[in-house]
Amino acid sequence: MEGTRPAASARLAPLGRGALLWAALALPAVTADRIGLNEPRSPGQQLAGLGVLAVAVAFSRRWPLVAFALTAGLSLAAAPALFSVSYGPALGTLALLLGLRARRPRPAVAGFAGVGAVGTARIALAGVDPAPEWLVMTGTLLFGCVFPWLVGRYWRQSRALAEAGWLRAAKLEDEQRHAEERARLRERARIAEDMHDWLGHELSLLALRAAALQVAPGLAAGHRAAAADLRAAAADATDHLHRIIGVLRDVSVDDEPAPLTPAGESIEDLVARAAESGLTVRWERRDDATAPAPEPGGITERLLHRVAREALTNAARHAPGAPVVVAVTGHARGTTVTVTNGPAAQEASPSSGGSGLLGLRAAVASVGGDFGAGPHGDGFRVRAYVPAQQTPALVPASRPAPSAPFARARRRVVLGLGAAAGAGVVLVGAAFGWYAYTETHSVLSPAAYAALRPGTPYDEVADVLPDRTVGDPPVERAPAPPAGADCRYYRSSGELLVSVDHFRLCFDGAGRLAAKDVIPRAGPSGEEHEPYERYEEYVR
Repeated sequence: MEGTRPAASARLAPLGRGALLWAALALPAVTADRIGLNEPRSPGQQLAGLGVLAVAVAFSRRWPLVAFALTAGLSLAAAPALFSVSYGPALGTLALLLGLRARRPRPAVAGFAGVGAVGTARIALAGVDPAPEWLVMTGTLLFGCVFPWLVGRYWRQSRALAEAGWLRAAKLEDEQRHAEERARLRERARIAEDMHDWLGHELSLLALRAAALQVAPGLAAGHRAAAADLRAAAADATDHLHRIIGVLRDVSVDDEPAPLTPAGESIEDLVARAAESGLTVRWERRDDATAPAPEPGGITERLLHRVAREALTNAARHAPGAPVVVAVTGHARGTTVTVTNGPAAQEASPSSGGSGLLGLRAAVASVGGDFGAGPHGDGFRVRAYVPAQQTPALVPASRPAPSAPFARARRRVVLGLGAAAGAGVVLVGAAFGWYAYTETHSVLSPAAYAALRPGTPYDEVADVLPDRTVGDPPVERAPAPPAGADCRYYRSSGELLVSVDHFRLCFDGAGRLAAKDVIPRAGPSGEEHEPYERYEEYVR
């Protein structure tokens, strides 16, 4: 039983929200007639309007375009100009829900165009004053329908962008976490690379010193055997070091092309230290006149040092006793280091093949250089060309630009809102100006009305009549006109946006004033009827 309560509440929640929405939209439709903002309608018309609003609210979630079309049709039936106090709030609200809930904009645009076409046709066929009515209808369509629809679209896109932003933030957090993990792996691989290369090089030099000690003249047999054991132990330690640290190495990691090197040691110092350890090595330096000196401690110098160190280590391990030549050549566009060794003069210690040359190839290629290693004559040659590296200029960190699709979507919505608002303001302003002009130029003063007497020819009363007649006369509240008479309606006051009394003058076929009537303004009960004598006081 307890499990069914949340499900029932979830089903009743949309019904409750729909009922509240219907009540909010029905309130203006019920009260507008009673306070005189609309022409009075029959109870049947009011009930029919409330029923259409209920159906529209029911359809607004699944079929928002149908709900908007029903409300627009109801508004056109109530007022040819589409604008009415009774259904205007419902029209704008359902247009907002249309923009918020509809995925595609084209059906909504087609619906707006259809409403405009139907309204134009109705004004052309049944409108009393087509020009101002069409302006009011167009302004209401743009400002009361299109503008709320664009607001709904912007709201929908904002929610979608916010959801996409949270998803992107979660993705960036995952990428940041993976980047940190990759950085740790790269650092571990870099340290392992440096330990392997540097310690391997030192152990190789140690084996060279032991080999030199082993063949030194005048050495006792026991000491000579100890030197041989030391040489073998150094070779074994080098091989074990390669195997152990190889677990931590990753030759595919080339983000950091050059590992750490001893501070202040150049390639020439490296060659000198190898020669002191017993390696037969010669240093050569050939630079062009335009060759720039490598930056101390820079990428180029560290990478060249790494190549020379690995090549000397391999020569000491695999070709002991062979002469080695280390040549460095500087060019205008980069620096080349070449390490060449001859054939082995002594038996090499057994050791497994490594991946040092593969790591060097990847490191050199990562900076745009060229690497080669292979047999050369009876020996072996390692050659690496490293182009001159540009020092990146420091630029101030700038705020990352938003994603282009999101920026374009926001720009389109903002431009659409601005265009609809501007067009709506212009049209509504023009319609209101026309409305104010027509209403103020159709005013017949109460004194002039009271002075009129039935039977007076039209030519005698034409001078006191205003230029225009009322465009939307209160025909529903007026008494039946005399048979065959031509009736004209005038306002008793120039007040705008409120209901005022109207004067009706009916002329017979001979052009004489047949009847004059006062049509009271629409208002609350008890205020609808104004005594006729109030206007007769103007002539007493």
